[in-house]
Amino acid sequence: MQNLEGKLNGAGQRHAIVVSRWNEFITDRLKDGAVAALRKHDVSEDSVTLVGVPGAYELGSVARKLALTGKYDAITCLGAVIRGATDHYDYVCGQAARLIAQVYYDTGVPTVFGVITTDTIEQAIERAGTKAGNKGYESAVAAVELASLTRQIQ
Repeated sequence: MQNLEGKLNGAGQRHAIVVSRWNEFITDRLKDGAVAALRKHDVSEDSVTLVGVPGAYELGSVARKLALTGKYDAITCLGAVIRGATDHYDYVCGQAARLIAQVYYDTGVPTVFGVITTDTIEQAIERAGTKAGNKGYESAVAAVELASLTRQIQ
Protein backbone atom coordinates (compact mmCIF):
# COMPACT_ATOMS: atom_id res chain seq x y z
CA MET A 1 0.00 0.00 0.00
CA GLN A 2 1.29 3.46 -0.92
CA ASN A 3 0.67 6.20 1.62
CA LEU A 4 1.01 9.75 0.30
CA GLU A 5 1.27 12.58 2.78
CA GLY A 6 2.69 16.06 2.51
CA LYS A 7 5.84 16.91 4.43
CA LEU A 8 6.45 20.10 6.37
CA ASN A 9 9.75 20.82 4.66
CA GLY A 10 9.50 23.60 2.12
CA ALA A 11 13.10 23.52 0.90
CA GLY A 12 13.08 24.17 -2.84
CA GLN A 13 9.45 25.30 -2.89
CA ARG A 14 8.29 28.58 -4.41
CA HIS A 15 5.42 30.41 -2.71
CA ALA A 16 3.26 33.45 -3.33
CA ILE A 17 1.38 35.19 -0.56
CA VAL A 18 -1.48 37.40 -1.71
CA VAL A 19 -2.59 39.83 0.99
CA SER A 20 -5.60 42.10 1.15
CA ARG A 21 -4.88 45.66 2.29
CA TRP A 22 -8.45 46.09 3.56
CA ASN A 23 -8.31 45.79 7.37
CA GLU A 24 -4.54 46.14 7.08
CA PHE A 25 -4.06 46.29 10.84
CA ILE A 26 -5.19 42.63 10.83
CA THR A 27 -3.81 41.44 7.48
CA ASP A 28 -0.31 42.71 8.28
CA ARG A 29 -0.28 40.32 11.25
CA LEU A 30 -1.53 37.48 9.05
CA LYS A 31 1.21 38.23 6.50
CA ASP A 32 3.89 38.30 9.20
CA GLY A 33 2.65 34.95 10.47
CA ALA A 34 2.69 33.43 6.99
CA VAL A 35 6.24 34.65 6.31
CA ALA A 36 7.39 33.28 9.68
CA ALA A 37 5.84 29.90 8.89
CA LEU A 38 7.56 29.68 5.52
CA ARG A 39 10.91 30.56 7.11
CA LYS A 40 10.42 27.98 9.85
CA HIS A 41 9.66 25.31 7.26
CA ASP A 42 12.80 26.01 5.19
CA VAL A 43 11.32 28.03 2.34
CA SER A 44 14.01 30.41 1.12
CA GLU A 45 13.13 34.09 1.37
CA ASP A 46 14.17 34.47 -2.29
CA SER A 47 11.46 31.93 -3.17
CA VAL A 48 8.61 33.97 -1.69
CA THR A 49 6.64 36.62 -3.56
CA LEU A 50 4.37 39.00 -1.62
CA VAL A 51 1.50 40.55 -3.55
CA GLY A 52 -0.85 43.20 -2.15
CA VAL A 53 -4.42 43.61 -3.38
CA PRO A 54 -7.10 46.15 -2.38
CA GLY A 55 -9.48 43.73 -0.67
CA ALA A 56 -10.49 40.11 -0.08
CA TYR A 57 -12.67 40.14 -3.19
CA GLU A 58 -9.58 40.53 -5.40
CA LEU A 59 -7.57 37.68 -3.85
CA GLY A 60 -8.87 34.93 -6.14
CA SER A 61 -8.34 36.79 -9.41
CA VAL A 62 -4.75 37.67 -8.58
CA ALA A 63 -4.06 34.17 -7.23
CA ARG A 64 -5.30 32.74 -10.53
CA LYS A 65 -2.92 34.94 -12.54
CA LEU A 66 -0.04 33.86 -10.29
CA ALA A 67 -0.97 30.18 -10.57
CA LEU A 68 -1.11 30.36 -14.35
CA THR A 69 2.49 31.61 -14.53
CA GLY A 70 3.71 28.18 -13.42
CA LYS A 71 6.23 29.85 -11.11
CA TYR A 72 4.70 28.82 -7.77
CA ASP A 73 4.28 25.56 -5.90
CA ALA A 74 1.59 27.07 -3.66
CA ILE A 75 -0.29 30.31 -3.10
CA THR A 76 -1.58 31.55 0.23
CA CYS A 77 -4.42 34.10 0.17
CA LEU A 78 -4.81 36.26 3.27
CA GLY A 79 -7.55 38.70 4.20
CA ALA A 80 -9.87 39.83 6.95
CA VAL A 81 -13.56 40.46 6.43
CA ILE A 82 -15.40 41.84 9.44
CA ARG A 83 -19.20 41.90 9.46
CA GLY A 84 -20.81 45.29 9.17
CA ALA A 85 -24.38 46.53 9.06
CA THR A 86 -25.02 45.59 5.41
CA ASP A 87 -25.08 42.47 3.21
CA HIS A 88 -21.68 43.40 1.76
CA TYR A 89 -19.95 40.97 4.16
CA ASP A 90 -21.87 37.99 2.76
CA TYR A 91 -21.06 38.84 -0.84
CA VAL A 92 -17.36 39.41 -0.19
CA CYS A 93 -16.89 36.27 1.93
CA GLY A 94 -18.78 34.03 -0.46
CA GLN A 95 -17.03 35.26 -3.59
CA ALA A 96 -13.58 35.26 -1.98
CA ALA A 97 -14.00 31.65 -0.87
CA ARG A 98 -15.42 30.53 -4.21
CA LEU A 99 -12.76 32.20 -6.33
CA ILE A 100 -9.84 31.00 -4.22
CA ALA A 101 -11.15 27.43 -4.30
CA GLN A 102 -11.66 27.74 -8.06
CA VAL A 103 -7.98 28.62 -8.57
CA TYR A 104 -6.87 25.38 -6.92
CA TYR A 105 -9.47 23.36 -8.79
CA ASP A 106 -8.72 24.89 -12.21
CA THR A 107 -4.92 25.05 -12.06
CA GLY A 108 -3.84 22.30 -9.68
CA VAL A 109 -1.67 24.80 -7.80
CA PRO A 110 -2.45 24.55 -4.08
CA THR A 111 -4.24 27.77 -3.19
CA VAL A 112 -5.00 28.21 0.49
CA PHE A 113 -7.92 30.21 1.89
CA GLY A 114 -6.43 32.22 4.73
CA VAL A 115 -9.23 34.77 4.95
CA ILE A 116 -10.61 35.29 8.41
CA THR A 117 -14.32 36.10 8.50
CA THR A 118 -15.53 37.46 11.80
CA ASP A 119 -18.41 39.29 13.40
CA THR A 120 -16.20 41.67 15.38
CA ILE A 121 -12.81 43.34 15.32
CA GLU A 122 -11.98 41.55 18.56
CA GLN A 123 -12.51 38.16 16.91
CA ALA A 124 -10.28 39.21 14.01
CA ILE A 125 -7.51 40.27 16.39
CA GLU A 126 -7.76 36.91 18.18
CA ARG A 127 -7.28 35.04 14.89
CA ALA A 128 -4.38 37.23 13.82
CA GLY A 129 -2.01 36.25 16.57
CA THR A 130 -3.52 36.25 20.02
CA LYS A 131 -5.83 33.67 21.66
CA ALA A 132 -6.82 31.77 18.52
CA GLY A 133 -3.34 31.60 17.01
CA ASN A 134 -2.32 33.21 13.73
CA LYS A 135 -4.38 32.04 10.76
CA GLY A 136 -1.76 33.42 8.38
CA TYR A 137 0.84 31.14 9.93
CA GLU A 138 -1.51 28.15 9.81
CA SER A 139 -2.42 28.84 6.19
CA ALA A 140 1.23 29.00 5.09
CA VAL A 141 1.96 25.70 6.88
CA ALA A 142 -0.92 24.13 4.95
CA ALA A 143 0.55 25.55 1.73
CA VAL A 144 3.94 23.94 2.43
CA GLU A 145 2.30 20.58 3.12
CA LEU A 146 0.06 20.75 0.05
CA ALA A 147 2.96 21.73 -2.21
CA SER A 148 4.89 18.72 -0.94
CA LEU A 149 1.92 16.42 -1.46
CA THR A 150 1.24 17.76 -4.96
CA ARG A 151 4.84 17.04 -5.98
CA GLN A 152 4.43 13.43 -4.84
CA ILE A 153 1.26 12.99 -6.88
CA GLN A 154 2.61 14.46 -10.12
